[in-house]
Amino acid sequence: MSTTTLPARAAGTDRERNTSMPKAPRSDRPSSTPLERDATFSRRTEEAVRSMILDGTLSPGERLNEVLIAQSLGISRGPLREAIQRLVGEGLVTVISHRGAFVRTFARREVEELYEMRSALEMYVARLVCQRASDAEVAELRALVDAAAAEMSSAPDAPYPSDADLHSRLIDLAGNATLGRATVEAQRQISLARRMSAQVPARAREAQGEHEELVAAFERRDEDAAAAAMRRHLDRARRSAVEALGIDDS
Repeated sequence: MSTTTLPARAAGTDRERNTSMPKAPRSDRPSSTPLERDATFSRRTEEAVRSMILDGTLSPGERLNEVLIAQSLGISRGPLREAIQRLVGEGLVTVISHRGAFVRTFARREVEELYEMRSALEMYVARLVCQRASDAEVAELRALVDAAAAEMSSAPDAPYPSDADLHSRLIDLAGNATLGRATVEAQRQISLARRMSAQVPARAREAQGEHEELVAAFERRDEDAAAAAMRRHLDRARRSAVEALGIDDS
């Protein structure tokens, strides 16, 4: 993967206060694979920019340099601007008048509200999984959690394995596309907020135990226990996130 380098901007030209001071774009930002034009070009442009935000290529508070991003993707600025507007709608990007688009940053209360919404949505997801998942699918959940435990035991200081995403699988098994879209949007905003802080390995160990508690409730088909376990799990995640972020109440 090649890296496109642009001349550094003068200090302060790309900074503006959002909930915290946005950072100027780094000139050594790694490029992405150019996109091929086809019927899904617009959607794939959106997905590419979203991935750059969620994987940390573009940091919270950073200005979206349209020229650099368009060059790295091999596209014009027109479809890029359309993608940015859709990401504004998802809550991942903020547009500041006369300054441009910035990767969103979060105040403490915003993070807490996102977790409250996510908890309400995923508690119902847990109930639907109890109702709708087959025995084989519940067994897959157990295998997923066991695999995550094995991976973390070999690397005690590692974060929770990114490819062992129990929550994404639960959304699939709930079988409600509308609920799934709302839940994924909340999850993405929380993921971006957590990019403002370092991962906390100790929290990963706790989350593993909470996931095991969830799967045990699914195995018993106990809706109340599953919903309660999900509420406890996300409440602890909320407290850990707010503490790790170290953000104020502004």
